[in-house]
Formats: sequence, structure tokens, C-alpha cells
Amino acid sequence: MDLTVALGEFDFVMRDNSPIVQISKLIEEARNGRMFIVIDEDSPGASGNLVIPAQVATPDAINFMAKHGRGLICLALTEARAEELALSQMPRQNAKRDDAAFTVSIEARTGVTTGISAADRARTVAVAVDAGTGSDDIVSPGHVFPLVARDGGVLVRAGHTEAAVDVARLAGLNPSGVICKVMNDAGEVAAHDELLSFARSHDLMVGTIRDLIEYRRQNDNLVERTHEDELDSEYGGIWRIMSYRNKVDGSDSTVLVKGEIDSNLPILTRVHTLSGLDDLLGRAGPRKNTLQRAMVQIGSEGVGAIVVLLPSRHADPFRGGDETLNPELRSYGIGAQILFDLGVRDMVLLGIEEHKLVALEGYGLRVADFRELN
Repeated sequence: MDLTVALGEFDFVMRDNSPIVQISKLIEEARNGRMFIVIDEDSPGASGNLVIPAQVATPDAINFMAKHGRGLICLALTEARAEELALSQMPRQNAKRDDAAFTVSIEARTGVTTGISAADRARTVAVAVDAGTGSDDIVSPGHVFPLVARDGGVLVRAGHTEAAVDVARLAGLNPSGVICKVMNDAGEVAAHDELLSFARSHDLMVGTIRDLIEYRRQNDNLVERTHEDELDSEYGGIWRIMSYRNKVDGSDSTVLVKGEIDSNLPILTRVHTLSGLDDLLGRAGPRKNTLQRAMVQIGSEGVGAIVVLLPSRHADPFRGGDETLNPELRSYGIGAQILFDLGVRDMVLLGIEEHKLVALEGYGLRVADFRELN
């Protein structure tokens, strides 16, 4: 028997004891205008956000996030919509390479009072995602904090912003979402077990970014191989050199493959974002000639792969290869899809420092080990 508890406009229906569901069920929740939780993956280190499609974000939904989620309430938008609203990026200073893409905060120009109430923020959200409105209908600063999702969604960046937009789009709704980080009673980011307990107590379904990536990967492939040749290099000898095109933005990536890739064996692998200063101009420091050093090391190994990505249009091209101290990386989806196409399944990551690749297994890959770059 279902037990339904009414809370404002929400109808919470008690389900089984496991709040983590298949992505198809999460999409159905979104389609029916219900709130849900997104976590990175079903693992102890996962963080989570309350999410509701922006199209159905009522004042009750905003109030629930403020009262129970307690984190910053943000609006996830596509790059195209952010451009339509003329939202400028929040100034970045000492930012980590994979941080979320905040824009200036916003408010609806009309129909709000102080802007901070649940009703006012719901009004701002509604105006921001309405196709009939534009930049003249919002003002800055305000009490709603937009985040810009990367084109290509979780297949490009394994982020909560991208997940919110992807789920809304898959549900046939406006591709946007309202998200709020879940905090615990001590004011800290809720841990994995706390998130599942929170979901049970409020009867919210939980989906993982890992599963969403896998779900999308069944139908969407964002890379295609366009060219292959042989390269005789002073760095590592003979390589197969390939070009892959990113179907989202048309950009090209270069791939270097040494030897024969065996899907049953761990493969020495590097996904490298090209840096003008480090790779081309030889800037002194630990990242000097990182690409060349990786080629030499894999060349001596006899088998391996290097995916060379150009910096995104949002990045400083002279800092592209700068592996910062950020312990988590999310913007690696294009490289992951290229490696999967090459036949790589288990990776021995070659790098200067070890990072956690969020929701990696959704791309069909696994980190078997880490090896420090010589």
C-alpha cells in the first residue's frame, strides 16, 4: 500500500527502502514535476543536490530547498539560454580548472518585492526560462544564481549542473533546472549515507551522474574518428596518430596510440589538455614539456594512448595543461569517449598528481592504477 504525505504542492509517495533508482524512473519523476536528488555515484564520497526542472519550480519547491536542502539555490541553464539573457560570467580569481560556471546573479525585473522570498525566486526562475522573455526582463545582481551547463551535458562534464539540464531535456521539459546542495544538521555538505537517509525521510528518488552518463551513452556518441596516419617522432618513436571531432562544438582532438590496445589489459593512458606555455614554449617548472615527457614514457612502455585536447573556449589557452590542486575532475567526457572508442577499458593514468575522475565508470572506463609522470 502506498502512503502519500502532502506537503504544499508535493505528493511524496513512499516507495521501497532503496532511494537510488534507474535513470528512466528519475526522468519520469522530472516529467511529473517532482523533485529528486542527484549524486555523483553510489559511493561514500558522493555529494548531492536537490533538483527540480525549472519549468515546474514552484514557490513550494524553492521553500523546500531553502528549508531542508540549506545550500545555495542555483539555476542551471544551457549555454544558449545564458547567451540569450546576456549573462556574463562571474569574475574568476584563483579558480580551480573544473569549478562550476557561475554567472552574475539575477532577479526578475517585475513581479518581485525583495527578491529573496520563495515566491520571488520562483518568479525569477520562471522569467529566466521563459522563451518569450529576454535580457530586458531580468536585472543583476539578484537572489538567483545561474550556472551554465556545458553543451553536450554529462557526456562532456560529469557535473550536477549538466545533470539537471540533461534530465529536464530527457523528460521533454525546458532544458533547465533548479538545484540546491544538501547540507546536514551541522552545516556541512551531506555525506553519502546522510543523503540516502534524507531521501528516504522525504521520499525522494535518487539518481547518479554515473548512471546518467551510461544512459546517455547508449544513444548519444559525441565523438567520431576523422583521420588516421603514422607519426615517426623523436618522442617515443612510431605512433598511430588520429583525429577525432567533437560533434558538439566541432573541435578536433589529436590521439597518439603506441602499440596495440587490448581491451582486456590495463593501458597506460594520459588525457592531456594542451598548454601553450608548458608544451609549446617550455615554461620552467614541474609541467614543462608534459606532453613530450608522456610520449617518451609511453614509448618506452611500448603500449599506451595519449588524448590531446585543445583548451575549451572558456579556458585560458596558455594554462590549458595546468593540473591544479583540484582533487576532482569533471570535464573529461570527450577524452573518455575517445578512449572507449580506441578500445581502452582499464587505465593506468599517467600524470603529475592523482585526481578523482567523477562518475568515470559511466563512460565504460575504470582506473586500475596511477603512475607518476617522469
